[in-house]
Amino acid sequence: MSLRFPKNKAASKRKKEKLHWPKEELSKKTIWSPEEDQFILKNESNIQHLPRSGILKDTFTTGTSSYNVLLQSKEGKKHLYQKQASVSHKRLRKSAKAAHVSQSNERHKTKGPRPLLRNGWHCLNRQSSLFVPSPVPSGVKLARSISVAGSSISLPAQAKTKGKRHSFTNLTKPKQLQMSKSCIKEGDTAGRKFCILTAIKPSNVEREKTKFFKSDFTYNPQFEYASPALSSVLAKHSQASNRFLKQAIKIMELTLQKYGSYENFEQATGGSLLPRSRIWNRVRKYMAKEGCLGEIVVHLSEDLLSRASMTVVNGRPTLTINISTAREYWLEGMLRHEIGTHYLRGINNNSQLWSNWNGRRKHGLKPINPTEEGLASIHSVLFRKDPFLWRAALLYYTVYQASQMSFQQLFQDIGRFVTDPNTRWDYCVRAKRGWTDTSQPGCFSKDQVYLDGILRILRYRHSIDFYLLTALGKISYEDVDRLKDLGITENMRVPHFLQDYRRYMEHLEKIMEVNELSDTELQALVS
Repeated sequence: MSLRFPKNKAASKRKKEKLHWPKEELSKKTIWSPEEDQFILKNESNIQHLPRSGILKDTFTTGTSSYNVLLQSKEGKKHLYQKQASVSHKRLRKSAKAAHVSQSNERHKTKGPRPLLRNGWHCLNRQSSLFVPSPVPSGVKLARSISVAGSSISLPAQAKTKGKRHSFTNLTKPKQLQMSKSCIKEGDTAGRKFCILTAIKPSNVEREKTKFFKSDFTYNPQFEYASPALSSVLAKHSQASNRFLKQAIKIMELTLQKYGSYENFEQATGGSLLPRSRIWNRVRKYMAKEGCLGEIVVHLSEDLLSRASMTVVNGRPTLTINISTAREYWLEGMLRHEIGTHYLRGINNNSQLWSNWNGRRKHGLKPINPTEEGLASIHSVLFRKDPFLWRAALLYYTVYQASQMSFQQLFQDIGRFVTDPNTRWDYCVRAKRGWTDTSQPGCFSKDQVYLDGILRILRYRHSIDFYLLTALGKISYEDVDRLKDLGITENMRVPHFLQDYRRYMEHLEKIMEVNELSDTELQALVS
């Protein structure tokens, strides 16, 4: 007589469940595979600066300490299907299942905090099995679906949840980070009903680019927009400044004097473009330095207007990297910009009294820009051999000229600094985005904030406490002294490159020197 064994319910559930990722096209984006990168956390020295005491609040309800991202590869799915054993091994599987159920029940009975792994890493056991960097009992099976929290504190006991162990549907949505490049109102952290950077992105860029190039660069593009921004919002960002125009031109001329052309400068200081595998490797290593492995979703894109963007998608911090600009010697500077500045200041901001618009208004905070982008831009070039402020200078110059010229006039004008027509096209589109008829003078002025913020911070570099500027969250350098006694500074996260404060300040001086900026000059420009 044949015996009928019950089917493995857990395995059947796994086949039906889906991960809920952002509702956008992901065909060009890559999800990290633990097998591809041999997800080994072995560099203890890189995360020793993390605090060791206190209690981490539930990361899915507070958003103050870390976010956990479930990464699953195609190979991981294949692995689950391969777990179906043959009929000849049913008895062995039944015995193993009984042991596994016993262990699972013991886990769910536990009421106390979960123990930390060494170095403060804590693996959440919301999944049926986990990848951990330490020996495990032979009975525990390791899946390729992982969740790693790069936090320093233990978690309190979790509330009981129902069966789906590989789905996000039963998890509380985390409090959103307030990122400077996400869909928020400039100058505060109140959410917007639309994202201005999305609204001003032309929907017919490629078609207009083809027309422009076929016309021998004489045609003025007529841009279209899927969801045009409000005219009042565009008007706010249509006023260009010439305050630092002289400095912008000088910085670019100094760069050309040394390297001959922008293309030579790019190759000599940026190095070669990196393949996807090396980009992933560099990003993983940098995240380990900042103690944020597993906290940020990373996408690689080929059609981003900027070099990278740190936003919040469905409550999760998301870093999108433009692979067409990811160069060997510039990539870490970009990571200091996006993660070491925007992300960490956003995390710290969520613990402060001014974490929302009402709090900012109550305490009279100044706008976060130009400080936010200025500080991030300084960090982009901080440790370069020749930290020329080329990109910030060219963006500033291009915006001002766009306010005075048509698209094709602007394209010809910036040819004095950049030869490559594709690069010139990108800069012109950035400066003219939001406009429909580009034959008229007009600009989108946000890109001037980078050089503006850099020069203001360098002007006051000796009086600014850069530790507090990061620890207190999304605040202006002008508010640091006033808010330092009101803010929470204990256990806040500061980037690794600020650990050696003396070296940090020395490199600020080098930026001044290479770009031939003087204190007298800056004091006259910034009161």
